[in-house]
Amino acid sequence: MTDFRSLIPFGRTGMFRSGFDPFADLRKEMDRLTDDFGKGWLTSGNGDSRGFLLPRVDIAETDKGLELTAELPGFDEKDVSLDVHDGILTIKAEHKEEREEKDEKKHYHLVERSRGSFLRRVALPFEADADKASAQLEKGLLKVVVPRLATEASKPRQIPIGPK
Repeated sequence: MTDFRSLIPFGRTGMFRSGFDPFADLRKEMDRLTDDFGKGWLTSGNGDSRGFLLPRVDIAETDKGLELTAELPGFDEKDVSLDVHDGILTIKAEHKEEREEKDEKKHYHLVERSRGSFLRRVALPFEADADKASAQLEKGLLKVVVPRLATEASKPRQIPIGPK
């Protein structure tokens, strides 16, 4: 059988056998651009670092249920809504901000508006007791606890063996 790799004029380390790769710098620059692409999407767009479009979320399943912590800096309780339906926890949040600056001496007027929203859904790996779920939003951290639905522990049951 013919080894087709011997026909390829380049390998993994360099494009040509001599080691010279005229496209190496171009490839590195393209990788850098694609790595940088989208980094600004986590911020509100007006230069600050308060991300609200993609909040960081920690999720832990415990014996009692599910514990979720989400980073929501700048959000108020009225901005966030939570619900449990058909085994899915849904977090919705919308943030609106408007800022206006004026300086008559320097003759400028600045108005900035930012708006963002997100929706995050988490499938619950158990049947939830939605009536006992709780949430707190304090200092930009949303803490949600969704307990498991209480079921009686099943005891082993003896099955009697008898005649047909």
